[in-house]
Amino acid sequence: MLIGVPKEVKNHEYRVGLTPSSVRELVAHGHQVLVEQSAGAAIGMLDTDYQTAGATIVHSAETVFAEAELIVKVKEPQASERKLLRADQTLFTYLHLAPDPEQAEDLLASGALCIAYETVTAEGGGLPLLAPMSEVAGRMAVQAGAMCLEKAHGGRGMLLGGVAGVAAAKVVILGGGVVGRNAALIAVGMGANVTVLDRSIPVLRHLEQQFGNRIQTLYSTRDNIESQVLAADLVIGGVLIAGAAAPKLVSAKMVSEMQAGSVIVDVAIDQGGCVATSHPTTHDEPTFIVDDVVHYCVANMPGAVARTATVALNNATLPHVLHLANLGVREALRVDPHLCKGLNVYQGKVTCQEVADALGHRYHDPLVVLLN
Repeated sequence: MLIGVPKEVKNHEYRVGLTPSSVRELVAHGHQVLVEQSAGAAIGMLDTDYQTAGATIVHSAETVFAEAELIVKVKEPQASERKLLRADQTLFTYLHLAPDPEQAEDLLASGALCIAYETVTAEGGGLPLLAPMSEVAGRMAVQAGAMCLEKAHGGRGMLLGGVAGVAAAKVVILGGGVVGRNAALIAVGMGANVTVLDRSIPVLRHLEQQFGNRIQTLYSTRDNIESQVLAADLVIGGVLIAGAAAPKLVSAKMVSEMQAGSVIVDVAIDQGGCVATSHPTTHDEPTFIVDDVVHYCVANMPGAVARTATVALNNATLPHVLHLANLGVREALRVDPHLCKGLNVYQGKVTCQEVADALGHRYHDPLVVLLN
């Protein structure tokens, strides 16, 4: 199979779909790989590294899209990239379609087969291609929140862990999944006062087993969310419903009643955000202020630590890329129900129930459309 890797064009996005090591594995299996010039240069993955691994370097994204059968990316295709997609092409990347009707319409119009990392499942449960970036984003959320609490960045002027004789900041984490667990790990390590809320008792039990009395866990109810958010110095939103838009757990009214200079880091922003006042930001302008509350809502947080994030992502995605290339895309989807869960769009049809519900489209069973 001819596989293409374009350079990412989203604001300050330095990750790359395949590393030289991944390219070497694909070439060893008899596949060809086209890599756009300088696709990984910003994180030290040079064109010469890709050539040594067996890739062919091309000078433009247009060439990659024009020639490749399978496009492997990191972030959702931007408008300029969506225009290049073909009906006989497969796109494998993060999509986050539920809060993005414009992208969804373009992908439907392209006729391409689009597989979303974030809805691929695993035999033991979970979302294995989302998990590595959730780990990164959860850990980064605490770093970003600590920075935003500094007075120069609009915050209350608090040190997250406090010092002797001065109370630590109160960190409230909404969601105890991969993001929440990793955020708690860093926040506890920095000495913060940490509370995690979740609707799953098994998740809360797991957190207590991991952290003991170093954190407080609470069942997620409206009352508990409101009381904790209003008392928080830093709120981290890490809730997820696979494929669907994030639920709005923090209302605009709650934000207006939060302490002046407190901080919200909405990691769920890729799926629309779990705070009513959130909207996506970029690494160029990562924050904005509503009712004296600092909001950090960068939609591609792991792009700031692009080398770590790229290697972590490739560790998870490479087996699936090999599967798609070795068997052929349609056959791989037919025989692997977990990979098939990642199929969001095919031949102008929405094949993910949660995306269809969020966007008001008719849902089509992926196995049915694949067999037609």
